[in-house]
Amino acid sequence: MPFVSITRLRVRSWLYLPIFIVQAVRAARQAKRTKGNLAVRLLKDRRNTFWTATAWANEPAMRGFMLSGVHHRIMRKLMDWCDEAAVVHWNQDSIELPTWEAAHERLQRDGRPSKVYHPSRAQAAYEFPAPAPGKAAEIRFK
Repeated sequence: MPFVSITRLRVRSWLYLPIFIVQAVRAARQAKRTKGNLAVRLLKDRRNTFWTATAWANEPAMRGFMLSGVHHRIMRKLMDWCDEAAVVHWNQDSIELPTWEAAHERLQRDGRPSKVYHPSRAQAAYEFPAPAPGKAAEIRFK
């Protein structure tokens, strides 16, 4: 049964955007090559907000990716770079990733905030806007 992971990150300053974008693409490429990965999508949303959606053969495959390589090295930096961060995971029957709107709904309903050093009001309230259709740019890696 495929394991889905959705993350939402908001970069708190344009000063961090160049390094964040480079590292996000590197981590997405790492995910694409990781054994057990079924799908990878990134979304550049408004207000320096970025979403990831990945599908995995199982939870251990996702955890192995999360704790290795580029992804592992940048996780701690995200706590300083971001003022909003959240994650949600679930198992489903299909390897098809959800729409971004469905991902947002699931994140709000079943997700949890990730630690950030400079939380915004939205982070504190755990209330995030849905991605803006037509104003966002998606990259599919797999």
